[in-house]
Amino acid sequence: MQIGRTLEQQIAVFGERGSGKTVLLSSFYGGTQEPEFRKEHPFYVMADDFGQGNRLHRNYLGMKESTPRLPPATRFAATSYSFSIKLKDAADPGAKKARPFDALRLVWHDYPGEWFEQDVSGPEEAQRRTDTFRALLGSHVALLLVDAQLLLDNKGEEERYLKSLLAKYHNGLLSLKDDILEDGKPLVQVPRIWIFALSKADLLPHMNVFNFRDLLISKAGEEISQLREVLAGFVEASDALSVGEDFLLLSSAKFNPGKIEVTRRVGLELMLPLAAMLPFERHVRWAEALQKGSKVAESLLGSAKVLGYVLTGVVAKSKLPSPIGKVLAFVIPWLSEAAQMAGSKLGDAQTQALAQQDHLRAALTGFRLDLERAEEKQIFIRSQR
Repeated sequence: MQIGRTLEQQIAVFGERGSGKTVLLSSFYGGTQEPEFRKEHPFYVMADDFGQGNRLHRNYLGMKESTPRLPPATRFAATSYSFSIKLKDAADPGAKKARPFDALRLVWHDYPGEWFEQDVSGPEEAQRRTDTFRALLGSHVALLLVDAQLLLDNKGEEERYLKSLLAKYHNGLLSLKDDILEDGKPLVQVPRIWIFALSKADLLPHMNVFNFRDLLISKAGEEISQLREVLAGFVEASDALSVGEDFLLLSSAKFNPGKIEVTRRVGLELMLPLAAMLPFERHVRWAEALQKGSKVAESLLGSAKVLGYVLTGVVAKSKLPSPIGKVLAFVIPWLSEAAQMAGSKLGDAQTQALAQQDHLRAALTGFRLDLERAEEKQIFIRSQR
């Protein structure tokens, strides 16, 4: 969704209490404030709420201390965090003027784990839970956290934990359905990519993302299918829905007795690429498969046109295509080519963008390269459907 000169992408994170959501968020933001990050990237990451940013950065610095401190746990805290990705100024003022947008905004929705684990205390909290879920329906990607510590606690009987966890997600979402859907009508705008992510992955150092995927499917494959059925009941055109097809390893740091190595993170560098670029390539594929001119196709391609122009290096166009529903026959093939850009072609595009100080294109091609590298390192699997 584009708001003025800012393109907003949203990500929702679901996890039980204690699954590490606050630590993940603090480590993500703190890492972007390190001088090495600022030096290596053509953009800066800034918290839109100064108080939130200070708190997250303080949490991160507390983990770095000689006597490390973990962030305090939160209870029933339904909070959204907004981060602006500010591009470094281009040397050529004309290049900046040609950008279709000047900044990306990542909105990170943190959904309280307690609302999956226990009943609400009354009508007021029930309404707050419904309102919170409605707010994150604008998300492009959702992460469902699996706690590595609880896998260890149930070693040899992992299915007991995994089936229980997925039942909580299943039942929690099902309980909200009647309050969310007006007259039972499915939604066009809803997270359509649901990624299973192993939090605290440092506790299982020998587990790669394929091992994680295989564990989930072998121990709780039926429950994953049932969860997909529930989510399919929320969305119009449920074929354009991915649940349990993408997998990710996440670790906020390397935790040792008396020491936390915050530089040894896993997967957190993918939060921006996942929110910005994974929906782009997936939505283009789905829109191509849907009936041309449908409402869902229009919704899926909402910001894809703008991203496609940047990736193909034609941001200087003075006018984007006409309303999507009238020109899908032209737009989809062109976007499909942009979405399939990969490997050396993608690397060449980033090299060219850096040489031209086209920081927007450099950032977006860099995000897509980050996803490719994560697959090579076996910390990420993305669906090819």
